[in-house]
Amino acid sequence: MSFSEVVARSELELERAGLTDDELLLLAELAKGVTVDRVGRRLDVSGRTVRRRLRGICDRIGVATAIEAVAWAARRRLI
Repeated sequence: MSFSEVVARSELELERAGLTDDELLLLAELAKGVTVDRVGRRLDVSGRTVRRRLRGICDRIGVATAIEAVAWAARRRLI
């Protein structure tokens, strides 16, 4: 991997705030209006697990609500 590829990858990881692909999928589904329970079924986890993951995402990116988390990801064109 070249230096520029390493730098680009580091910038992307920093921009993503350490969010996993599943976490970004969760936010993308919420942005489409999919319910938490339906997201859980798609990810093969319970709605309660989705809510817990969503709280973790909010804590990590420094927002208070799921709506703010979706907006945060959308502004960064992650979803």
